[in-house]
Amino acid sequence: MVRFYKIGPKDVGNPKTRSVFKSKSAYGRKFSIEDRGGIKNPSNMLEQEDQRGMLAELEDKKAKLRQESFTYKDRRSQLNTEASKWAAKRNDLNKSTKELIEKAQELKKLRDENNKNVADSKKHRDEFNEKTNALYAKIDEIRKKYNLTGDRSIRDLRREIDHLEFRQQTEVLSPDKEKQLVDKISALHTEFRGRKEQLEKNDELRKLLDEAQGLRDEASKFHDEVTKYAELAQEYHDQMIATFKEADQTRAEADAAHKEFVKAQEAADEQHKEFIRTQREVRDFDKVIVGLKKKSRDNKEDRAKEVAKREAEEILTHFRQGEKLNTADLLRLQRAGLV
Repeated sequence: MVRFYKIGPKDVGNPKTRSVFKSKSAYGRKFSIEDRGGIKNPSNMLEQEDQRGMLAELEDKKAKLRQESFTYKDRRSQLNTEASKWAAKRNDLNKSTKELIEKAQELKKLRDENNKNVADSKKHRDEFNEKTNALYAKIDEIRKKYNLTGDRSIRDLRREIDHLEFRQQTEVLSPDKEKQLVDKISALHTEFRGRKEQLEKNDELRKLLDEAQGLRDEASKFHDEVTKYAELAQEYHDQMIATFKEADQTRAEADAAHKEFVKAQEAADEQHKEFIRTQREVRDFDKVIVGLKKKSRDNKEDRAKEVAKREAEEILTHFRQGEKLNTADLLRLQRAGLV
């Protein structure tokens, strides 16, 4: 606000007042304090400069903090996206692991069922073999009774044939050894048939041999079942082991994916903390800046009120000295609260 002061005739020749005359007569007129040479309060000017510099510095720091906050926010979003990808991969792998374990459990169930069938078939086979052996023992007694002796009993021949045939089925042999084994089994079968034909000449022995052969045929059926179920059990066992290994592999991959998820999530949490911190500091700067601006406005208003009051007091003083007041003077007095 511009302030005006009273001037008299002695001030007419003063260069500082020459530009402020409002009419041909300068007596009784007012002029601004700036035209009079009354420079503003230096301390106020320095204070205003300090406030402007401080505000500029605060605004600059706030802008940098805001940009830093946006960087933390963007990085947090990137890490959250990365964490979501790892979580999805982990969940898929966990699902695959669960499915593989369920498959392995089904294979284990099938293996156990076939092992049970093996045990049942072995039981029946052994029962028929015991009955067969009992008949062969009875045949040997009759053979001895009728003096139908030979180098070996038909029961011993049968046992040796069964033993060698089992070796042929279960052992891995070289071609030469396997040929030797086949030849020996063939020779034993020939000897067995010859011995059987000799014994069959006796009616009682023939009936017992037929019965023993029937029992042995039943035992052979159950032995075939033992072999079949054992092979199935082994097949299901091998598949179960392979499936469990695959499940272990996918579980390990799921664990690795989970570690990456935790790593990305923790990093995202750190970025979020920094984002919150910088946002809070930005708000703190806003409060300080708003406070400084309010203080600056309040100071300006106080200075304006002080100037208005001084002007009004001077106008009032001149009025008391007999000068007339114009409309502008009355408005100044009213603003100063003096009328």
